[in-house]
Amino acid sequence: MAVRARTCGASRPDPARKALPWPSRGSRLGPGARRPAAGPPRPLALLLPPLLLLPLLAAPGASAYSFPQQHTMQHWARRLEQEIDGVMRIFGGVQQLREIYKDNRNLFEVQENEPQKLVEKVAGDIESLLDRKVQALKRLADAAENFQKAHRWQDNIKEEDIVYYDAKADAELDDPESEDVERGSKASTLRLDFVEDSNFKNKVNYSYTAVQIPTDIYKGSTVILNELNWTEALENVFMENRRQDPTLLWQVFGSATGVTRYYPATPWRAPKKIDLYDVRRRPWYIQGASSPKDMVIIVDVSGSVSGLTLKLMKTSVCEMLDTLSDDDYVNVASFNEKAQPVSCFTHLVQANVRNKKVFKEAVQGMVAKGTTGYKAGFEYAFDQLQNSNITRANCNKMIMMFTDGGEDRVQDVFEKYNWPNRTVRVFTFSVGQHNYDVTPLQWMACTNKGYYFEIPSIGAIRINTQEYLDVLGRPMVLAGKEAKQVQWTNVYEDALGLGMVVTGTLPVFNLTQDGPGEKKNQLILGVMGIDVALNDIKRLTPNYTLGANGYVFAIDLNGYVLLHPNLKPQTTNFREPVTLDFLDAELEDENKEEIRRSMIDGNKGHKQIRTLVKSLDERYIDEVTRNYTWVPIRSTNYSLGLVLPPYSTFYLQANLSDQILQVKLPISKLKDFEFLLPSSFESEGHVFIAPREYCKDLNASDNNTEFLKNFIELMEKVTPDSKQCNNFLLHNLILDTGITQQLVERVWRDQDLNTYSLLAVFAATDGGITRVFPNKAAEDWTENPEPFNASFYRRSLDNHGYVFKPPQQDALLRPLELENDTVGILVSTAVELSLGGRTLRPAVVGVKLDLEAWAEKFKVLASNRTHQDQPQKCGPNSHCEMDCEVNNEDLLCVLIDDGGFLVLSNQNHQWDQVGRFFSEVDANLMLALYNNSFYTRKESYDYQAACAPLPPGNLGAAPRGIFVPTIADFLNLAWWTSAAAWSLFQQLLYGLIYHSWFQADPAEAEGNPEVRESSCVMKQTQYYFGSVNASYNAIIDCGNCSRLFHAQRLINTNLLFVVAEKPLCSQCEAGRLLQKETHSDGPEQCELVQRPRYRRGPHICFDYNATEDTSDCGRGASFPPSLGVLVSLQLLLLLGLPPRPQPQVHAHPSRQL
Repeated sequence: MAVRARTCGASRPDPARKALPWPSRGSRLGPGARRPAAGPPRPLALLLPPLLLLPLLAAPGASAYSFPQQHTMQHWARRLEQEIDGVMRIFGGVQQLREIYKDNRNLFEVQENEPQKLVEKVAGDIESLLDRKVQALKRLADAAENFQKAHRWQDNIKEEDIVYYDAKADAELDDPESEDVERGSKASTLRLDFVEDSNFKNKVNYSYTAVQIPTDIYKGSTVILNELNWTEALENVFMENRRQDPTLLWQVFGSATGVTRYYPATPWRAPKKIDLYDVRRRPWYIQGASSPKDMVIIVDVSGSVSGLTLKLMKTSVCEMLDTLSDDDYVNVASFNEKAQPVSCFTHLVQANVRNKKVFKEAVQGMVAKGTTGYKAGFEYAFDQLQNSNITRANCNKMIMMFTDGGEDRVQDVFEKYNWPNRTVRVFTFSVGQHNYDVTPLQWMACTNKGYYFEIPSIGAIRINTQEYLDVLGRPMVLAGKEAKQVQWTNVYEDALGLGMVVTGTLPVFNLTQDGPGEKKNQLILGVMGIDVALNDIKRLTPNYTLGANGYVFAIDLNGYVLLHPNLKPQTTNFREPVTLDFLDAELEDENKEEIRRSMIDGNKGHKQIRTLVKSLDERYIDEVTRNYTWVPIRSTNYSLGLVLPPYSTFYLQANLSDQILQVKLPISKLKDFEFLLPSSFESEGHVFIAPREYCKDLNASDNNTEFLKNFIELMEKVTPDSKQCNNFLLHNLILDTGITQQLVERVWRDQDLNTYSLLAVFAATDGGITRVFPNKAAEDWTENPEPFNASFYRRSLDNHGYVFKPPQQDALLRPLELENDTVGILVSTAVELSLGGRTLRPAVVGVKLDLEAWAEKFKVLASNRTHQDQPQKCGPNSHCEMDCEVNNEDLLCVLIDDGGFLVLSNQNHQWDQVGRFFSEVDANLMLALYNNSFYTRKESYDYQAACAPLPPGNLGAAPRGIFVPTIADFLNLAWWTSAAAWSLFQQLLYGLIYHSWFQADPAEAEGNPEVRESSCVMKQTQYYFGSVNASYNAIIDCGNCSRLFHAQRLINTNLLFVVAEKPLCSQCEAGRLLQKETHSDGPEQCELVQRPRYRRGPHICFDYNATEDTSDCGRGASFPPSLGVLVSLQLLLLLGLPPRPQPQVHAHPSRQL
């Protein structure tokens, strides 16, 4: 194939122009300067057959340049490889550091990580930690049952008879519009003093408990006052538990009446808006109060359901969904003459956060029309529950029907599907104000072991959509001790600011006898819970002996991670658990699916796999080898795993015993400690120390200079064998201080960095030392002082050869500033030791290249120079090949790293784009590289991202309209006594308090006032080297705009060398590869539910007991309001006085014992 000739002239620079032989800014390498030895020639990469024949075409009598031949570009590639290798051999000091380690062999020992022993030990330690909490839980649950059994119900109890600390009292007193301030609280509320406690991250009082009561529950009701009375006795048990185990965190009793009593006392975290916290809707309470559920929600959307009633139904369904956890399965359907699912889900699906979101959005689109057909709705629901070909909870089965009323009892449907065994419970909800006969709805619930509820207004929604849990708790209570099993929750955000926790839960039963016939009570009193902070569990895992890329993780029966280094939610909503699947925490593949399944099944195992890992900065993908080892954590639903790279099988442990014996003085007197002192930095290079917990009294700081100062001051007082310090961390830090100082002494100090255009040299170690030389280079050092959290460190360990890392740039930010020679490119490589047949990588060394100087050097290395001083000249009658120096106006030459980011270019105007994804620099060429398999793309989703909140108008999937009466309605007296008017007034009244339900995300109402962002899903795209590992010529075919290019991997680096014709026109800018993280809805949920991930539910199920009494099944009544009540309400509205909501406590008679 012939290529067009690019003639000399205006289209290219004068070949006779003066070119710098080597960059000579300052004292950089110039003519005659010492250059690194080239070393032995490397074997060429296996070459593909040439795809293009590139003969020279030129007009007679004129000089012409042709695109370089393949062998020419391979020659340039070898020169680049040799130059990089030569610099790294001289300045990197890999071989010298190996010798230093061997010379100091007496100062350390090589220890082995034995995966099976390690993971079993950690699992045992976690089991012991949780078992102590279990014992405390059992003491609390037993005591609560006994206290309630001994309690004598008081019908005439008054608020002033009860003394307790109301956790919300301080916030309410500060709020002049508070309910208690308006009416004057009669309860004797304690005023307490608090002290800051770092364990709780809060101010606490260890002498009292605190009480939180939901805003929509009247504190002065008889039920609540009796609850406060008997639960007061728990205070002493809480305190005794803490005396036996001082590490206990929050101890909580969540009552079925909505009261929360917790210890130690602390003020409630007041939200921005109305406080809608209700313990009965917390994930830990729901899990402890009932067994898993298979639920079908059917919603009447016939023509009679319109306006406010339909709005109430939509809100009720959303609130009902919030009572479900990841152990439950659900589907939602609407019905009139026919039934159909409201969403794309055609069967029961797991009630996880993302599926519930789909339901909530779909419910907003329901439209009322047609006639009521209960039969269609119930037949659909029963068919859903009978489908055995899908994954489901296989425990409690129930149908929840929301309707405005009807006459049909559909007895034939129940006879066909549910009688006589009645394995499916039916709960019916009469929604809105109407005059329909509710007897059929009551009958449906009572004959199918369910319950009938009324939701006349918005204020009744939350209470009545969670009361069904009392009914589901009956079999648990009747099962007695068999059901008293501790369960551990998913990870979730603590409402009191403790951070991420798991909670052990234990149900508390009513042991009183129900009635004169000594019949056993079947009501659950509540759930006892004890929190365990994730940080406390993490402390039981080995931190630094596993190396930078080794880690411990744990998952539950759903496959959600309890521990994982990638479990880092940017923002949390305490209404929902943190559910990050193991396969989303890592990059999913078949091997990991197999490991996950085995762990969920509670098996032990070990497997070595090749897998992909994402770099810490999420810009790169590496293919690595990892060893996975896992065991179950006994007495829990968790399984523990250990991940180790092969090079982390062994690690160094400093053995400074000889020095310690000699120096009975503070550590500051130890040999090598002096090289940590800032006074040594000018001669020995700047030292950054990893901000680890070396000693208990060491004050942490985000400023490394300040942290080092704190460390030195503490070491002036601490002896080497002090019990308050972690000797492993401390001694390894001192060891690596001396090791890296010897590298300065033997290699760096005598070299002229400017000669080779280097800004700095550096070494980082497992022991936590990062030494940067010279000292002034530390001013521009931006890498993480913790090597284990530095992307260059972790990638160097996983990759052979030299890893280039250009400065990170965002396409939206301004280009790099090239002033004062401060912009550099890191080049690093791991130091591999072999000691007695044991291989390990305890350090990484590297250099920082001066970007501008090396860009000039790059041009020269990729040129046809035969002499250092003069570039090649093309005579008037000769034919020449283009090169990257002389022909930079016609020829584009770049180095791109394995992530697709620009490292060096022969185009001066591209220097400020170094570090950008190459598609932003030359989209046409990057697409060609991708299409020719030089790069492979990996797409994944980040489910832990944080996004700015949407504008209020975009928070819902449908308009939030309410019924608005016309002028004719106002003039019609009949309308004022109608259900519509009554419903409207209630809408307005409750809207004064609960307006956030229809206007904003409930998380905003309940959440932390400081949270400004919400969780969201981000789609991430990374690129990594594909299968091509040789030199390659190709053409970007675009007619007259076609371009030739050559690409070749540089041996022993993560670089791709690309030479291409510069584009003559932009007609081929058809596609642009994107690497930037983008907002996403995540993978299509409708498709994901067709292939659900493997999971297992809890091992126990309590959904049936032959002795259950189902006679208590709801006895509501619908009545028209009186004209007097309506007039009073209207006057309140006109006067602008927000009325106090009536008590919404739904108390069962049997609680009043």
